[in-house]
Amino acid sequence: MKHSTNYYNTFIEIAEDCKAEMGEMPPIKGEKKTVANLQFDMLYGNDYKYTSDDVLFGVYAIRKEFEKRELSEQREHYFSKGQPCFRASPLTKSYGWGIHSNEEGKIAIYGVETEEYRKFLEDDTIKKVKAMSSKRK
Repeated sequence: MKHSTNYYNTFIEIAEDCKAEMGEMPPIKGEKKTVANLQFDMLYGNDYKYTSDDVLFGVYAIRKEFEKRELSEQREHYFSKGQPCFRASPLTKSYGWGIHSNEEGKIAIYGVETEEYRKFLEDDTIKKVKAMSSKRK
């Protein structure tokens, strides 16, 4: 059974406890890029090119350093069990980025300070979900 992280016609709002007042590029920490850096690199400037599944597996594959010939099999294995979606992403939890999924499941990021972000919040035809809080209640 394949488990997907894709949403359709949905907007993921930033977490209630997100301190960012605008969409921020995640800082580079150390020599290896973080999950936030890799997700940002794939999404920024590539509006509606990838699905959530594409980005989340792509980042996983980069971090695991899979060979190209392994990708198909590894992707199938990755989605054979449930995976955290973009509601748990550092982009939505910490760095001020909302994520819109269109009717095809392709995604784009929008800074919390942008007009587009506000328009998604006001659009009654789009489902809204909040990113997960960083702190437990």
